[in-house]
Amino acid sequence: MHYRIFDCWRFCAAILVMTYHFLFFAPGADARSGTDLLHHLSPLLDTFFMISGFVIAARYAARMNTMGDYRRFLRRRVARLYPLHLLTLLFFGSVGAAGALGLVTLHDLPRWNMADLPFHVLALHAWGTTARLAFDYPNWSVSAEFFCYLLFPAVVLVLRRAGVSGLCFLLFGWIAVLEVWSRGGVFPGAHWTGADTFGAYRAFADFTAGALAAALVERRVLPVVSHGPGFLALAAALATMVATPLVHLTLALLFLSILLIGLSESARPRSTERLEPWMALMRLSFGIYILHAACEIVFLSFLWKRVLEPMHLVGFYAYLAVPMLATITLAWVCARFVEAPIGRRLAGVPPRPAVLAGA
Repeated sequence: MHYRIFDCWRFCAAILVMTYHFLFFAPGADARSGTDLLHHLSPLLDTFFMISGFVIAARYAARMNTMGDYRRFLRRRVARLYPLHLLTLLFFGSVGAAGALGLVTLHDLPRWNMADLPFHVLALHAWGTTARLAFDYPNWSVSAEFFCYLLFPAVVLVLRRAGVSGLCFLLFGWIAVLEVWSRGGVFPGAHWTGADTFGAYRAFADFTAGALAAALVERRVLPVVSHGPGFLALAAALATMVATPLVHLTLALLFLSILLIGLSESARPRSTERLEPWMALMRLSFGIYILHAACEIVFLSFLWKRVLEPMHLVGFYAYLAVPMLATITLAWVCARFVEAPIGRRLAGVPPRPAVLAGA
């Protein structure tokens, strides 16, 4: 089945991430308060990985039986993520090359370190191979996702051999290792829950938690049929993000919200049918998340900072709708004309037959 509520959550999280990054270009103290508030919501990134683990486990765990199954799984995941990853990398790599050739003036030079480019091409840049975020900084999550996909057979094996208790042991054992690494100064941001260049290891904890939630939903551990408890758990998670520094509590509440929504929506799949007309928009979350940094370069770093702001032609918050709508539009165009056709070819799916007039 398809979990429509999760698609809505991912879309909202992508919009918030985009807004957070765009607000850094706003003038005045109000911008700082806005970015500070949205920074407290950064654990929403963990929601992406938890939902990914849930959906992947629910869809593929029972079908992962042979190496052929694993190869087909990886091929489909590469087909899903790599076309847009490569497209944005071509854009940012071109900007970096233009800066290296002196054709444009680039600020924040470490971001454009061409020596990091091979790690980005291979999607290894969230495995601790680079010193800092570079090029399209949000796409560290693509590298982290691939890390999770590579380790997905271990999740399936543990679940089959040791059940839910074994998966709990894997999850908490992995978190314990991350805590030890955090105390040892492995992560540049001091703690694993804020890792990005080392984000693959953070993501696998979230991914495994999502897979655990999927296993608990399959076993119907609670007789939940209403979506209310899941939304209450999400509201509690958002409240803890803003009010307290207890990130472990926040992650536990995010896990609980995903578990409860998984239980309620799987119990009543038709309860979210009214959301179906919006799904084409909601499913643009990945494109919005990956592409918004490219739109930031064009619409904010160049057009706003170098043209509109000095000329005082329009206020920032009135103009903000332009890069946001441009990002959503670009995400739709890429989904329709890049991700879908290229992804189908990479996945080995035959192209859809043309519809003849009058057929």
